Amino acid sequence: MRANQQELFKGQRMPRQPATSRPSRRNGAINNLLPMDRPAHDWYRFVLSFPPHLVRDYADRFELNSDSVLLDPFCGTGTTIVEGKKLGIPAVGVEAVPLSLLASQTKVDWNPNPNRLKAHAKYVAERVLTVLESEGVSDDPDENQDAGRVANLRSLPEMTSKLLLKGSISPLPLHKVLALTETLESEKDSPYYRHELLALAKLLPSEIGNLRFGPEVGVGVMKQDAPVVSSWLSQIWRMANDLSALSAMRETPAKALAGDARNLGGLLAPQTVDAVICSPPYPNEKDYLRIVRLESVLLSLIDDKLHLRTLKQRLVRSNTRGIYKGDEDDNWVRSNRNISKVAEEIEARRIALGKDSGFERAYHRVTKLYFGGMARHFQSLSQALRPGARLAYVVGDQASYLRVMIRTGKLLAEVAASQGYEVEGIDLFRTRHATATSEQLREEVLLLRWPG
Repeated sequence: MRANQQELFKGQRMPRQPATSRPSRRNGAINNLLPMDRPAHDWYRFVLSFPPHLVRDYADRFELNSDSVLLDPFCGTGTTIVEGKKLGIPAVGVEAVPLSLLASQTKVDWNPNPNRLKAHAKYVAERVLTVLESEGVSDDPDENQDAGRVANLRSLPEMTSKLLLKGSISPLPLHKVLALTETLESEKDSPYYRHELLALAKLLPSEIGNLRFGPEVGVGVMKQDAPVVSSWLSQIWRMANDLSALSAMRETPAKALAGDARNLGGLLAPQTVDAVICSPPYPNEKDYLRIVRLESVLLSLIDDKLHLRTLKQRLVRSNTRGIYKGDEDDNWVRSNRNISKVAEEIEARRIALGKDSGFERAYHRVTKLYFGGMARHFQSLSQALRPGARLAYVVGDQASYLRVMIRTGKLLAEVAASQGYEVEGIDLFRTRHATATSEQLREEVLLLRWPG
């Protein structure tokens, strides 16, 4: 074991695993999750996740193996670290969003005994069903004809409820979910707790709740009722089957750490990372905490508006809902003329169109804050990289701000170069059609090298 791995993964074995085959390259399907990739990856997948096969491609290109350390500083729900573990490459992720961190940490934990996980989940389910029955509620919607008249349905505290989109989840399914989470909380010391929470998180948005994604999160068809306990048990069974299949690869170390990608000091030892494969946020109006709000609130990962604000302050400023008065990341790119030019064009377009809302007034500033935050990230990251480390950043063009085109990959290359990185090139990953401008937006992989 190399010295840098001893620092990151103490006392863990690292067997080598063969690389998996690559998928076809059709643009329409290139971002999909392949059937062979479903184990672990599909336990919970962020709606904007990039595909595991992309990690395989660049891990192969960077010639990574069991002696390497792979990092994803924008870990999300763990695509890179899960795939690294499957390939036998020790992997580390850093993530600031609690729900995403829970997903990443759980998806690389293949230690639970599958049969014991199922037995414990069955025990929990029986307890919940007993409670519901005593309250006159069935988990089966077909048997709940009179459940609407049940007094004292469980509900969220008023301040907590205000964190959710109105109509995110109907009263009766919410009652069942809260009965399940209360029982899970009483079993918090169980070795299966995180897996059982994540199984519920996967179901909450659409199978139990009323959310839809297209691509923004919104409320879709309102379901008066939905099976909760039975659906949760089915998801646990799928997890347990995956754990059986993955058991041979569980010794490869992988972990996810809570942290801000702009400030990696203290999280990663100096010169311990051989490669980075990640997809940072893009400058647009997607609020990543809003997308996972229902799961975060119902699993008690976000408590109130103050907690939400604190979490947002740990993120790269990529949307106007996450800008705060004291933000100064834009100072990091003050001398970059191309970024300033894009910001000036956005502001000039806003004035010409008479757009005057608070969000619209912030469009030009969030653009500079985003690239400045990424400059901070590159500077902080460099301390952890070994000389010659290779990096792949999946980023996309954006035209969210008054139809002004932001060539994210090109501008991010300039930012990385300003922090001492060598730009090896930009690969086209796929194209997307922008309905607002009728242009083809490029989704790219920015390739960098750290010379040391």
